[in-house]
Amino acid sequence: MERVYITGSKGMLGRALAPLFADECEVLATDLPESDIRDRKLIEEEIRDFKPDQVIHLASLTDVDRCQLEPEAARETNALGTRNVALACRKTGAAMTYLSTGMIYNGRKVEPYVESDPPDPINVYGRSKYEGEKAVRELLDRYYIFNTCWLFGGGAEDKKFVARTLKQARDKTELKMVNDTFGSPTYTRDLARALRAVIGTSHYGRFFCVNKGCVNRFQIASEILRIAGIKNCRLIPVSSAEFPLPAPRPRMEALRNQNLEALGFDLMRGWKEALEDYITSTLL
Repeated sequence: MERVYITGSKGMLGRALAPLFADECEVLATDLPESDIRDRKLIEEEIRDFKPDQVIHLASLTDVDRCQLEPEAARETNALGTRNVALACRKTGAAMTYLSTGMIYNGRKVEPYVESDPPDPINVYGRSKYEGEKAVRELLDRYYIFNTCWLFGGGAEDKKFVARTLKQARDKTELKMVNDTFGSPTYTRDLARALRAVIGTSHYGRFFCVNKGCVNRFQIASEILRIAGIKNCRLIPVSSAEFPLPAPRPRMEALRNQNLEALGFDLMRGWKEALEDYITSTLL
């Protein structure tokens, strides 16, 4: 039976992905506080003792503004922590999966990014995640790097954009929503299924994996209210300048799954269908 070691298993994607391997594989799902990827010796010992065939590295410091304010913490987790996992994989011969982000780009492109576009991160989070990508490519031959963005999911524990917008729209008569930054909203269940289809195959490399589409937050919020049948809350489109944040955001984060398309492995549906599925099956 194949063995799979997962970091960051308590996160939104980890909770969706781990069960997909559990039926066919022996899974060791790890997370803080017991397992800390910043501790090179600990991670090396855990991976060596478990002897996994696949290491799926999801653990990350994803708070973009905290990363900007605490750059060393971002580097220790996202760059050096990823290097620690990659080094352990090199020593044990395990293949490695690394989850990265669309925020490794500067956002100046007017259309979604593809895998051949040159990275140029404009904030600490993006730089730290890109450093993680480089470590994986430098140290390993057998790896899968998946770049994604604007994740939603989590159900009752969801505190991110979709669930937060739904709650606010029920409580308020109007909401301001940014309309000048763009991404590809991605459902963690869809992402997990797509990763499961690729991990374990011989198709190593770097892949973008998002639900199809390029939209702004105002458009997503409009769809959330439509799906939930909320009619007494007015959405007001505004510039991102109205919500100044510590970390600059790229104007364009949206991605296109070009490499998965080329392999015939693109299982991702449109963002509207995925969003409606999530809201109607989980949040309502």
